[in-house]
Amino acid sequence: MMRTTMRALGVLLASTAGAAAQGQLNLYNWGNYTPPELIERFEAETGIRVTVTDFDSNDTAITQVRAGGHGFDIVVPSNNYVPIWVAEGLVQPLDHDAMPNIANIEPQWVDVPFDPGREYSIPWAWGTTGVIVNTGVYDGDVHDAGLIFDPPEALRGRINVIPEMTDVMHLAIRYRGGEMCTDDMELLREVRDMLVEAKEHWMALDYGTVDRYAAGDIAAGIYWNGASMRARLQNPDLKYGYPQTGYPVWMDNAMVLADARNPEAAMQFLDFVLEPENAALISNFARYANGVTGADAFMDEEMRGAPEIAIPEGLEDAARFSVTCPAEVNQIYTQIWTELLQ
Repeated sequence: MMRTTMRALGVLLASTAGAAAQGQLNLYNWGNYTPPELIERFEAETGIRVTVTDFDSNDTAITQVRAGGHGFDIVVPSNNYVPIWVAEGLVQPLDHDAMPNIANIEPQWVDVPFDPGREYSIPWAWGTTGVIVNTGVYDGDVHDAGLIFDPPEALRGRINVIPEMTDVMHLAIRYRGGEMCTDDMELLREVRDMLVEAKEHWMALDYGTVDRYAAGDIAAGIYWNGASMRARLQNPDLKYGYPQTGYPVWMDNAMVLADARNPEAAMQFLDFVLEPENAALISNFARYANGVTGADAFMDEEMRGAPEIAIPEGLEDAARFSVTCPAEVNQIYTQIWTELLQ
């Protein structure tokens, strides 16, 4: 009788744990990038509880997942990292049959080089990386990466740089006249020396700085366009610049992890994100464009024609879409980045 009771209790506990798992979803995303209203709507519609954990860079995210034992279901890496996640078997193919809203992805974002046919990912948001400047401190040309790499006296000691290797290296290499993924060692030594010297004039390498820019604590930096817009809406003295020497265009993408505890709910969440009204929530919150057809109709009026969204005439050709560099090149960049962080 005792054995029967214990066996029945074990079955009950197992089924209860399984039910709890089905009601949980863990999202691993960039900090300050997930609209609370999006989560609230999904939870109300599905009864699935969502927990959001932040990361500050692509390298942080992939290192954490590689280590295992993370418990995440969904991750949101940038496009140039997507092939790495796929090649290492860290993510699983999407179930397109369970995701009817995948048809809402804008045509130009479907057959993308980093994930042809969207086998593994969906768009979350896309944007550019440039410079942000407080024009009350410095009133010169803001479309200049030299404000960060050879800063004027007015900005020295008041500069922040996002801790994202790919973006910073892209801007630095283009500033020195190269192209991303170059293996020109002479050029890369120049880039390394420039970054190390420039760092002496930076106050920090941090990513969660919208409020500090708005408050005037930081006068300039390398920043993403959407975050720059959020800061500018609080402080009109802030201006976003598109470096004439070159800047990256990127897209962040949601993917389901290979060891997701709740892959069905993860697919359901990704399909939910592809509803135009829900995609617009992401844009209205984070201030980036999305890749979903029909989302524009639900976006805030201030997003239309915003200087952080509309690239100024004459600076379009300086844009380059981020790419995944060969492993041997990326290793060199990582060595430079590691030296910079020391």
